[in-house]
Amino acid sequence: MKKKVLISGGSGLVGKKLSEMLIKKGYEVAHLSRSKKSISDQIKTIVWDVDKMQLKADEIADYEHIIHLAGAGIVDEAWTEARKKVILESRTKSAELLKMAISKNEKKPKSFVSASAVGYYGFVSGEHIFKESDAPGDDFLADTCVAWENAVDQIKNLQIPTAKIRIGLVMTEKGGALKEMAKPIKMGFGAALGSGKQYMPWIHIEDLCRIFIYTMEHKLEGAYNAAAPAKNQVDNKTFTKAVAKALKKPLWLPNVPVFIMRIILGSRALLVLEGSRVDSQKIQDKGFEFKYVKLDEALSEIYS
Repeated sequence: MKKKVLISGGSGLVGKKLSEMLIKKGYEVAHLSRSKKSISDQIKTIVWDVDKMQLKADEIADYEHIIHLAGAGIVDEAWTEARKKVILESRTKSAELLKMAISKNEKKPKSFVSASAVGYYGFVSGEHIFKESDAPGDDFLADTCVAWENAVDQIKNLQIPTAKIRIGLVMTEKGGALKEMAKPIKMGFGAALGSGKQYMPWIHIEDLCRIFIYTMEHKLEGAYNAAAPAKNQVDNKTFTKAVAKALKKPLWLPNVPVFIMRIILGSRALLVLEGSRVDSQKIQDKGFEFKYVKLDEALSEIYS
């Protein structure tokens, strides 16, 4: 009998890839969704409504593992106060709803793994390499990550092994930051952003999904940074050059000035103008091995 995995946010960039990899490994996968429509005939859909805090507990009772990826897009819209509330509550309330449903069932999942983000440490640039034990930052995204993780930690009280994966810059051509960065480079207008000295704690999407699966299967607990080894995390200027090289495109423009990025993105500009390295040794010490440790190897696979 196949082991069952329930995923919230399964239709997103990471969720789709993770679902595909779990199915290949022989798992039965279901998604939590606001609509009954499934993204695949191999994936069952269970309806929930986070705004109304509605989820039928009996429908999730048979799932051995839960992976929580749900959350409104960070970069999709300007950070108005209303949008900030949506970004925060889409993460915290969904975790609270899952806890509420799980607590009603006698049979509990064997593991609960939630997404978080390296934004936990705050968007700052410098030489410090952040470890999981470091204190959180004090900006909006750091506050969001802290509240998100606190909501997830309540599930530990149900005696369920609970882990939080602090995700870095996810590398895939199908969406996210890399796809947006590659667009101007492909058109011949690529350039580093701001000072170009801000670090980019990247991770190949396959390695990220492997971390989720590894954490789930080994019932790991606590927080884990999900980024390539720190020695191979590069600054924005080096990263931009590497993408251009992989795409066989020239880079000839000067860095895009900070004020231009702030005009385009407003307060969201810190997402691309600031960045530090994070240490992923903790997950490696648990036995996980990265497949893509070097940036050029990751880009070569992505653009092959």
